[in-house]
Amino acid sequence: MERVCTRGLASVADRRATPGRQRTRRREAWRGAGDQARLAAFDVLTAVREQGAYTNLALQETLRVRRISGRDAAFTTELVSGTVRRQGTYDAIIAVNVNRPLQKVDPAVLDALRLGAHQTLAMRVPPHAAVATTVDLVRDRIGHGPAGFVNAVLRRVAEQDLSGWVRRVAPDPASDPVGFASVAHSHPRWVVEQLASALDSSATNARETPCGAQTSRELEALLVADNTAPRVMLVARPGLSSVDELVAVGGAASSMSPYAVQLDGGDPGEIAAVAEGRAGVQDEGSQLVALGMAAAPVVGRDERWLDLCAGPGGKSALLAGLAGNRGGWLLASDLQAHRARLVASATAAVSRSGNGGLAGIVTADGTTPAWLPDTFDRVLVDAPCSGLGALRRRPEARWRRAAADLDDLVPLQQRLLHAALDSVRAGGVVGYATCSPVVAETAEVVSAVLGARADAVLEDAAALFEAVPAPYNGPLPGTVQLWPHRHGTDAMFFALLRRH
Repeated sequence: MERVCTRGLASVADRRATPGRQRTRRREAWRGAGDQARLAAFDVLTAVREQGAYTNLALQETLRVRRISGRDAAFTTELVSGTVRRQGTYDAIIAVNVNRPLQKVDPAVLDALRLGAHQTLAMRVPPHAAVATTVDLVRDRIGHGPAGFVNAVLRRVAEQDLSGWVRRVAPDPASDPVGFASVAHSHPRWVVEQLASALDSSATNARETPCGAQTSRELEALLVADNTAPRVMLVARPGLSSVDELVAVGGAASSMSPYAVQLDGGDPGEIAAVAEGRAGVQDEGSQLVALGMAAAPVVGRDERWLDLCAGPGGKSALLAGLAGNRGGWLLASDLQAHRARLVASATAAVSRSGNGGLAGIVTADGTTPAWLPDTFDRVLVDAPCSGLGALRRRPEARWRRAAADLDDLVPLQQRLLHAALDSVRAGGVVGYATCSPVVAETAEVVSAVLGARADAVLEDAAALFEAVPAPYNGPLPGTVQLWPHRHGTDAMFFALLRRH
C-alpha cells in the first residue's frame, strides 16, 4: 500500500512540476546515464585531432583505462565512430549555423559541436538532452564562455532532421552528383571521385555497363557501407585454434575464408583464443589476400616466404601458420620498428607453437632489401596506401588523406613491387595488395612495373578467390577487387605476378 501511495505522490509531483523542472529532471537522467561516455568520447576525439591517434585504437584504450563496459561502452563507441564518420556532413550543417568560418571556431569547441550534432541528428537522444549535455561538457572541459555559443548553435541544428539539413546544405544532386554525395555521405569530394572511378574500372573489366545508373547506385551503396560499423571478424590461426572453437563462444563461420568467424557481440579480447594469440581480430578481406597468396601455385621449391610490409602483423600470423604446416617458413619485414614490434606481438603464439613457421622479424627498408636477390619462393607486398578501402574501421583516414598523397605513395608502391620481384626466384610468385581500390594505387602500379620488366607476368588471381561471390573483378583482367558493399570486407585489391 505504501508503495502505491509513493508512486501516486511522485506522479502528482511530476504533474505539478514546472516545464523547466521537468526538463532539468530529464537532463539529469540523461547525464547520469551517459556523462562518462560523453566525456570519454570527447577525449577520444581530442586525441584523434591533436595526436593523430587512430579512432579505434584510442577508443579501445580509453574504454579499458576508464573501465567503461556494456551499454556505456556501446554508447561511447557510437558517439566517437559516428561523429568521425559523419564529420563532413555535420561540418556543412554547423557552417550555416555559425557567424564565422569553421576555421575560426576553436577546434575543441568544433569537436563538441560535432558530438552534439551526431546525438541530435543520428542517435536516439532527445534533442534537448543532446544540447544540454553537450553544453555541460563544454562548460566542464573548455569553459563557460563557449558554452553559450554551443547552446545557440545546437538549438538551431535541432530545428531540422538530418535529411532536411542535407537537402538544404548539399549541392543539387542533379547538377552536382559528386558534390551532393560528398556532403550527404560525408566523404571528401576527391575521395568520392576516386571511388567512382574505381567502381567504373571494375565494371568495365567485368563487362558491366560503365558509368550511368548502375555505377551511381553502386557508389551510393559503397559510401553507405563506409559509414556503417563493420562486423567483428575473427581468424582462427592455423594449428593454434579452430573455427569450431570460436563458433562455440558465440561466433558464426563464414563461407568465404575457411578461418573466419563473425563475432555476434561482446569483447573479442575476452575470448581465450584471442587473448592467447591463437586467434585474432582480422577483416575477412585481409584473410582472403593471405590465403590467395598461399594458394598460388609455384614451380619447384616452396619453403621460403616473405611478408615485405608486414606491420601490424595479421597477415604474417596467418601466413606463418600456413607455411609451418607445409614445412616452410616466413620472414616478416617492416620499415618501422614500432610496426615490427606489432608483428612480433601478432605472431608470438606462432613462435611459441614450435612449428617453425616464423623464421624471424626484421626492421628493414623494403625498397632496398638486405637479403640476396632470388631468395624467396613467395613474397607478399601489402603496400602502404591511402587506406580508402578501410574507411569503415579507420574513419579518420578520409579526413587525413589528400589527393596529393598519391604523388608520394604511388612511386613508393612501384619501388616495393620492383623489390619484391627482385627478391623472388624464377618460378616464384609475388602478391601485390592494397587496402585501397584507387586505380592509381592498384592497376596503374602493376601495369607500370610490368611495363618496365621483361621477367614478370600477371597471373590470374581470380581463380584463387573462388569462394568469393562474383563479381569481384579488379581493374586489370585477372586481378581481384573486394568491396564493402558487395562482400562485407574492406576494399582489398590483389594482383598475382610470376617471375620467370
